[in-house]
Amino acid sequence: MIELEDVSDLVDPIVIAAFEGWNDAADAASSTIDHLMRVWNARVVGAIDPEDYYDFQVNRPSVGVDDNGHRRVSWPSTQIAIASPPTLDRDIILVRGIEPNMRWRRFCAELLTACDELGAEMVVTLGALLADTPHTRPIPVTGTATEPELIDRLKLEESTYEGPTGIVGVFQDACVQLDIPSVSYWAAVPHYVAQPPCPKATLALVGQLEDLLEASIPLDDLPEDARAWERGVDELAEEDEDVADYVRSLEETRDTTELPEASGEAIAREFERYLKRRGEDD
Repeated sequence: MIELEDVSDLVDPIVIAAFEGWNDAADAASSTIDHLMRVWNARVVGAIDPEDYYDFQVNRPSVGVDDNGHRRVSWPSTQIAIASPPTLDRDIILVRGIEPNMRWRRFCAELLTACDELGAEMVVTLGALLADTPHTRPIPVTGTATEPELIDRLKLEESTYEGPTGIVGVFQDACVQLDIPSVSYWAAVPHYVAQPPCPKATLALVGQLEDLLEASIPLDDLPEDARAWERGVDELAEEDEDVADYVRSLEETRDTTELPEASGEAIAREFERYLKRRGEDD
């Protein structure tokens, strides 16, 4: 079992989790957790024992030098961290790891047991998938929830997906079995630029978390990184006429199928986020 450091009682904590691998196109979801850990000064309080869940020939350990100049082996694992964001009246439990190679049910049970010890009230999972979406338009984010109250309040849907799943799907199912309310957000990454990173998709996931938490999250360089990423893809598309034609076709499809009211809702949400940030800065 995960050995947690001594942690004082948390205030209405929510879990936000992401895992590298099949669920994490362009590392967009795991990069979101990395961003939250950095801007919220999160503290790691526990980690899962990788010996039980990872094939080290698939997820190999790495060798490096620590702050004291000593060589150390770093093992692939999944960590649990605690954050107390100043803009929130609750604490956040951050789970950041790698999709395991074996014993998925025990893996999920061990993580959820640790989160339960910390008093978690809800679980939010993040994912990213490759999709036929143009890089020049806002990154679509799909949200689902397991509880009718969450579906109504957050204007989400109940998942109707059928097919292969990854650790995010199994983790959410484990939440259902334990009657833990859960939400899942998935960002759609343009498939023709699948290599990481994709800061525009990470920014879109952060925006969804702001809506969920009803508070702003420090963005730091993320907006500029997203703009630089889009400019870089623009330049690559300009160099290849076939790619440019394909992007234009995706743009036309997106623009003709997107409902005007949906666009209006997106604009309204962005304006609300802007006002919240400006109020906090003042």
